[in-house]
Amino acid sequence: MTAGTATAADDTPQPPGDLWLVRHGETEWARLGRHTGRTDVPLTGAGRDQARVLGRRLAGHRFGLVLTSPLSRAAETAALAGFGAVAEPEPDLMEWDYGSLEGRETPEIRAAYPGWTIWHGPWPGGETIGDVAARADRVVARVRAGVGGDALVFAHGHLLRVLAARWLGLAPGSGRWFALDTGTISVLGWERGMPVVQTWNAGDPPP
Repeated sequence: MTAGTATAADDTPQPPGDLWLVRHGETEWARLGRHTGRTDVPLTGAGRDQARVLGRRLAGHRFGLVLTSPLSRAAETAALAGFGAVAEPEPDLMEWDYGSLEGRETPEIRAAYPGWTIWHGPWPGGETIGDVAARADRVVARVRAGVGGDALVFAHGHLLRVLAARWLGLAPGSGRWFALDTGTISVLGWERGMPVVQTWNAGDPPP
């Protein structure tokens, strides 16, 4: 997998490195479609296998910075992928705090809040979309300040979707367009100095 940057022929300044996103491996709650925010649900056996495959796919690429959500499903994915010794815990990469909606599936939530989506709320007892966007913006700013190469982050589905939207300069709710599976790699990069999506939701090819 490769990620492009501005070429020498461009007259725009060379941008900072690309931002590689890894969604953690499968958990039981993710498999069931339960909203998993701050509950520290472990990886399943399949999720651990996904993490090891991620390591093989990431091997050989140099990163100037590696960050992980402190939650165990992301941190264990980073470790099993071979980045445990260098991954720095970053609280801003924690998943959306769903408040009283934690652990519930969308049909159950919609019984109480008709038409509900995470992108429009409400978020009783949890974070607003603006709260999540503020965390994503801090991560983007850190990467764009320069980290000596590409950056790699291990985190969570909804947080990473907001992060992608903010990288592109879109409203945080635009993350609803970026479906993201467990155990996948995405790359946010540059084209002629403009932020772009280089790769999205790339999983292990089927056997």
